[in-house]
Amino acid sequence: MATPSGSWMQEFNEASKLGDEINGMINGKNSLPPSGPETQRHLSATRRKIAILRTKLDILQSLLTALPSKQPITGKEMNRLQDMLKNLSTKVNQMATALNMSSAANRENLLGLDKKTDDDAVNRASGLDNHEQDEGLEKLEETVTSAKHIALAVNEELTLHTKLLDGLDEHVDVTNSRLQTVQRKLALLNKRTKGGCSCLVLPVIAIVILIVVIRGLFKYL
Repeated sequence: MATPSGSWMQEFNEASKLGDEINGMINGKNSLPPSGPETQRHLSATRRKIAILRTKLDILQSLLTALPSKQPITGKEMNRLQDMLKNLSTKVNQMATALNMSSAANRENLLGLDKKTDDDAVNRASGLDNHEQDEGLEKLEETVTSAKHIALAVNEELTLHTKLLDGLDEHVDVTNSRLQTVQRKLALLNKRTKGGCSCLVLPVIAIVILIVVIRGLFKYL
């Protein structure tokens, strides 16, 4: 069974091999075109491997910090392992810097192409006839004016509907108040009549309520 320090060395050796692989990928970029899909895929793959290697280095640092609690180890040995890890971390940072510089150069090449394309477009636009430009501006002005008139019409229509709804709400409140007053009076009348007269009072109540509602509706309309 491997000791904790032996397991740590095994993990370190794997991280070191990954570092050598990344270094080869960065050097191999020189054989690729300055820009293009293939170059972009190569750079993306290299960045992913650098991210994986940095994660491995963080794990190695955590394991190294906990190593004295798992097995006896001298201070000299701890310093040696720490120096190994530090040197590998420095190597990773240098490779990341080299990769970023390569990516920046690639972006400059792409921007150079884009700038050339933009310049061509500007040159073509400057060659347009002034009459065509004036016609385009006139059509744009007509479109803006038409949209403005439509917006004003819609706003007036919404204002009218809002006023109608406010009037309807007010009328409903007044009619409801009147109905409540009539109901209270009829209830009082019903209590006074009682007995045999109640059969006559009920139709009268219905007729009065109906008249109040109809009058209110006709008044609003």
